[in-house]
Amino acid sequence: CFSPPPPPPRRIAIFCFITAAVCVAAPACSPGTWRDLTVAPEYRCSAYKREDYPYRQSIEADIVADLGGRVYGPYTGRTFACTYETDIEHTVALSEAHDSGLCAADEATRRRFANDLLNLTLAAPEVNRCRHGGKCAKDAAEWMPTMNRCWFAARVVAVRHKYGLTVDRNEADALEQVLSGCSSTAMIFLDRTREAETPPPPRVVTPPSPGADALALWDDDGNGRIACKEARGHGIAPVKRGHPAYPFMRDGDSDGVACE
Repeated sequence: CFSPPPPPPRRIAIFCFITAAVCVAAPACSPGTWRDLTVAPEYRCSAYKREDYPYRQSIEADIVADLGGRVYGPYTGRTFACTYETDIEHTVALSEAHDSGLCAADEATRRRFANDLLNLTLAAPEVNRCRHGGKCAKDAAEWMPTMNRCWFAARVVAVRHKYGLTVDRNEADALEQVLSGCSSTAMIFLDRTREAETPPPPRVVTPPSPGADALALWDDDGNGRIACKEARGHGIAPVKRGHPAYPFMRDGDSDGVACE
């Protein structure tokens, strides 16, 4: 005669019930990791208040010292005359960090995050502020700098690791696309001064093609090709086959890597 299996122990049933309840309460149950970061949707577990993340204004001098004494904006490669021309910029925005895990952090952790030089740099107001259409509180899936992309992407990952922050899938994909083409994540210093402060308007590429964005981003002289000097200046060299810039570059030995 067939006998039905015995019911599971009560403790297993309770665990299953609790697990199911957590999955319903949280925005999503999608376990996964990327570069040892937990991949999860952004989740605001408590109200975000800018005043919960105070930083001392004097930290600007520490940022300049960290930049080798230069008042430098790594996002655009511009050197400024003084810090009055720049904003203090958080690489991982405060509200982004809040929604990636700091919403559950204590006051001391939030203050430490806001003052951490690992997450601080300088940027011109039009690059940093929302009302100028700048970086604002956007993550790496929504905004990337024109310069020092490898450095920027590596810093985002380092900051998230340090504070145990999650990363959403779109941002992980955007960061991976940059980091997979990086031979170095060191900051590149250029000699652009205030004369080059206003970035040129995006170029219109005709006819439209899958590589239009690549030319607009990395073809500085507008000749329809991306030179190694331009690729290195933007921090994307060496450029491997599959990278958006590769079709517009010369691969002399046809090994699938340009600007080795």
